[in-house]
Amino acid sequence: MKPLRSELRLIAAAESRAAELGDDLNHTVAAAALDTQGRFHMGVNVYHFTGGPCAEFVAMGVAAAAHAGPLVAMAAAGDRSRGLIPPCGRCRQAMLDLHPDLVVAVPTPDGPRMRPIAKLLPDTYFFPDADAQRILRLNRRYYEAVAEKTKTSSVRWDETWSTGPVLLYFEDDERPPLPAQITSVQRYRLDELTPDRLRIASDGSVDDYVTGLRRHYPAMPNDAVVEVVDFSLR
Repeated sequence: MKPLRSELRLIAAAESRAAELGDDLNHTVAAAALDTQGRFHMGVNVYHFTGGPCAEFVAMGVAAAAHAGPLVAMAAAGDRSRGLIPPCGRCRQAMLDLHPDLVVAVPTPDGPRMRPIAKLLPDTYFFPDADAQRILRLNRRYYEAVAEKTKTSSVRWDETWSTGPVLLYFEDDERPPLPAQITSVQRYRLDELTPDRLRIASDGSVDDYVTGLRRHYPAMPNDAVVEVVDFSLR
């Protein structure tokens, strides 16, 4: 997916810090992490023959030292005008375990794109003791409806959700995330959806709802199984 405005600023911050590294062979990559409050946390790698940490590891540590909580996006850039670079395998595993809903900036022929960390490391071992805080991303236009408790569900495709605590993060919004609890997750094929299952008015259009889903998930197949995620504010 294309970067949001906040994610474009994140990429620019990583590239700017990388450009400042000069010819220091011990520090060759810069990373920037975005938290749910809209703050950036910067780090650079520490190259060493014993296996010094990558810039993404340092940025995660800086964020933890600032009590930033769960991170929502990460970008890294190389020195000497190398530009945006994707994370190595070790960084991907750590990000997946500690920040499972993170999106990561990667370079493509069409410019930077944001990839969910789970898609950058499929079929992986997941560290069960990480106790990571989950983040459910929502469009900023839903903030008032969620805060007023008139919107209490979201339909997702190609994601994995379960009941438990979650932070509702509103993309490109300066307002803080809302703590919530996922109370149920129901799975349906597209042809099984009804207004009741979609939590819309009885005279609402299922076809219009699915059309909206396809705009958000353009790769969603006709036989897709979606998750209806119900939540309540904590």
